[in-house]
Amino acid sequence: MDNVSLITLFVLSGFNETKDFQIVLFILTLLFYCFIVLVNVCLIVTIMLDKNLHEPMYILLCTFCMNGLYGTAGFYPKFLWDLLSPVHVISYSGCLVQALVMYSFACSDLSILAVMAYDRYVAICRPLEYHSVMSKQRVLKLVCYSCLTPFCVIGTNIFLTSRLKLCSQIITRLFCVNWVIVKLACFPADTLINNIVAFITIIIYVFHGGLIVWSYMYLIKTCVNSLENRKRFMQTCVPHLTSLLIFLGTILIDIFIIRYSSKKLPQNFENFIAIEYLIIPPVMNPLIYGFKLTKIRYRILGFINIKMK
Repeated sequence: MDNVSLITLFVLSGFNETKDFQIVLFILTLLFYCFIVLVNVCLIVTIMLDKNLHEPMYILLCTFCMNGLYGTAGFYPKFLWDLLSPVHVISYSGCLVQALVMYSFACSDLSILAVMAYDRYVAICRPLEYHSVMSKQRVLKLVCYSCLTPFCVIGTNIFLTSRLKLCSQIITRLFCVNWVIVKLACFPADTLINNIVAFITIIIYVFHGGLIVWSYMYLIKTCVNSLENRKRFMQTCVPHLTSLLIFLGTILIDIFIIRYSSKKLPQNFENFIAIEYLIIPPVMNPLIYGFKLTKIRYRILGFINIKMK
């Protein structure tokens, strides 16, 4: 029983700087979260109801938006509750679940982006083989891989964290993060297995990033000499590339702050950086695809016109 934590609650100290404007922040956050749900659900319903959009690219986009709803559901409801609460605590088990959701959401986003990059590579570089390579069965397998593998990989990390004996209950963030929980382990703690599994996880998703780079290298090489392919690249690949850059930008900034954080940085600034990937990608991705992809834009506008008549 020595490796079982006696801590039952964590204190989220990241809320200490929000006391003076909690009501305003609550209202703005609630409106923003409702907008995130609205735009993502709108895109998901449009794709699901229109059989003409039951193609690999749109199915992957639908999965992308569903994952955005999954990740934001792990943060915003608890965040809104804490803004109205005089105490900012979370149960030990709830903290582990939230960390699982946050990390699996981010990893799933990268997995889906990798599959989408491969889909565009096959569509543009190997168009005659597209329907045989990206069959419905294969797309289903890729979707399952993109959603279930991150959950299992991150679940392993969280399980190893749950075995540690903790000597502090202060989490210096607005939500639970696995690496912060590991840092709370009593010294000396045997975190070697945790570090090895975390390193393997990083390698797995660096490989995903390498697949995306490889796909785009071939895409750009193919599209340079063909006007038709350049048009297809601009129409279908630019939204994907924009989503990728937004995702990587928000994640890398967060990692940079974690690695080089200083007590001189304002707490509110660190809070914003920490939740940036829960603010920008979930709302920008459906907007980018909704406006850029012609089929989706026409379906949404057509649906709006029907409702207004």
